[in-house]
Amino acid sequence: MMTNLFSIFDPSTNLLNLPLNWISTFIGLMFIPYSFWLIPNRHYIFWNFILNKLHLEFKTLLGNSNKTNGSTFIFISMFSFILFNNFLGLFPYIFTSTSHLTITLSISLPLWLSFMLYGWINNTQHMFIHMIPMETPSILMPFMVLIETISNIIRPGTLAVRLTANMIAGHLLMTLLSGTGPNLPNYLIFILILIQILLLILESAVAIIQSYVIAILSTLYSSEVN
Repeated sequence: MMTNLFSIFDPSTNLLNLPLNWISTFIGLMFIPYSFWLIPNRHYIFWNFILNKLHLEFKTLLGNSNKTNGSTFIFISMFSFILFNNFLGLFPYIFTSTSHLTITLSISLPLWLSFMLYGWINNTQHMFIHMIPMETPSILMPFMVLIETISNIIRPGTLAVRLTANMIAGHLLMTLLSGTGPNLPNYLIFILILIQILLLILESAVAIIQSYVIAILSTLYSSEVN
C-alpha cells in the first residue's frame, strides 16, 4: 500500500537490505559491447548519426581551440547516460534513477566544480571580467558581481532540480491518473487509456529534451571558463 504519494520514487526493492532498484542505472553497461559483436544495423547507424550531430554542435559551442579537443565526449556520454535512464523510467516496474537528486546532483555538482576550479586557477582574469557585463555603470558593478556570483553558485542546483522535477512531474501525473482507473465506468476507461498513451508520448519527448538541455547547458558553462 502506498503511504505517501512520493513513495513510488523510493528505492524500496531490496535484498539483504541492499536497494536493488539502483541497479537499473547500470543496465546500460550491457549494451556497450553491442557495436563490437553485431553487424551495424539501422538503429546503430541512426544512433551514430545523432552522436555525430551532437559532437559537431558541442564542438561549435566549445570553440575550435586545441584545449577543448575531446571535451565533447564528456557531454555526449552524459547525454547518453541521462537519456537512457530517463527512458528506462517509462517502462513498468523499472526504477527511475534520474528522478532523485542523489543522481542528478552527482552529475552536475562535480562537473560544475571542475569548471569553476579550472576557470579560477587558469583564467582568473577572464573569470573576473565575466562577472561584470560590458558598459555596466560603476554604481551597479557591486550588484552585478553579487548577482553573477549567486547565479554561478546555484547552477548545479538548477541543473539537478530541473531534471528531477521534470521526471517526477510526469510520473506523478501518470500514477494519479492510473489510480483512478478501478473507480471509473467502462466507457471512461478507454478515454483514460488514450490520455495515458498521450502522456507516455509526452514523457518520451521530455526524456529526450531534458537530457539535451542538461548537456547543452553544461557545454555552455564549460565554454565560459575558457
